[in-house]
Amino acid sequence: MKISKRQFALALASAALFATGGAHAQSALDNVLKAKTLKVAIPTDYPPYGFVGPDMAPQGLDVEMARLIAAKLGVKVELVPVTSANRIPYLQTRKADLVISTLGKNAEREKVIDFSAAYAPFFQAVYASKGLSIKSFADMAGKSVAVTRGAMEDQELAKVAPANVDYKRFEDNNATIAAFVAGQTQTIATSAAVAGNMMQKNPQLGAEYKLLLKDSPCFVGIAKGEDALKAKVNEIIAAAKKDGTLDAMSKKFLGKEAGDLPL
Repeated sequence: MKISKRQFALALASAALFATGGAHAQSALDNVLKAKTLKVAIPTDYPPYGFVGPDMAPQGLDVEMARLIAAKLGVKVELVPVTSANRIPYLQTRKADLVISTLGKNAEREKVIDFSAAYAPFFQAVYASKGLSIKSFADMAGKSVAVTRGAMEDQELAKVAPANVDYKRFEDNNATIAAFVAGQTQTIATSAAVAGNMMQKNPQLGAEYKLLLKDSPCFVGIAKGEDALKAKVNEIIAAAKKDGTLDAMSKKFLGKEAGDLPL
């Protein structure tokens, strides 16, 4: 059967397009290794997970995780600052190979991107000075607590704390932190991000994690269909979990070891 040159050219183009499309689904890891660069979307306005240090360079738990994955892949890391609103679009449009930006997993997001195993906790908790013995919520009886009015930690604490806890409620996180730092309350109930930043800025407080209120772990976001890259990231996370690296990172920035994290 004879075909024209035009038909032959169209057939070749279609075959090439098909081959490209088939390869693209599994090409992210190959592309990273070939370019010797891993582009990671990270936060720079959400300490202690991601923020700009005194040297104007990004730092934080998420930034260290990005650097760890790149190092284990044997490539350099390119940090791509993102916001909560554009982090997933950056992944979908290939402006980033991974999203490591306090990303929680839910059914809606799972429709459009894939997730690794969890690499870090994100939680609300009660904090107090090391010298104050609090090992259960019953130990909070009669003690004062600074909390942001209506925040998740306010709601969660009300479910488990004794009735005679002395609540000092404030209108925003800054006021809540200021009250605790000034010694107006014995304890503070807040998120890991807020507490981690507070402890880094005020080491003289000797504050530490006491009780967990609610846990919502962080996962690495990966483009749909990039199974090879996802497997490699999970392999790196599993090794870091086993050798204590994840616990050390979490302890450094959040004041609490990562502990058991979901797969």
